Amino acid sequence: MYEDKTLVCKDCGNEFVFTAGEQEFYAEKGFTNEPQRCKACRDARKQASKMRRRGCYSFQAKRGQTCLLQ
Repeated sequence: MYEDKTLVCKDCGNEFVFTAGEQEFYAEKGFTNEPQRCKACRDARKQASKMRRRGCYSFQAKRGQTCLLQ
């Protein structure tokens, strides 16, 4: 029923595969949209979100500084 699809990440522009297994998982969870980001970009967004919740912002991370708020 499901076949692997090649999608393009909206952040980095690289192609990634949306596997048949992932499509089946999405359908079981009731998700109707395909992923728009590759795993690396999803992980980067999650990390940035965690840092923002701690009070750290991307300019600190870009300079290699760590968040001092715990």
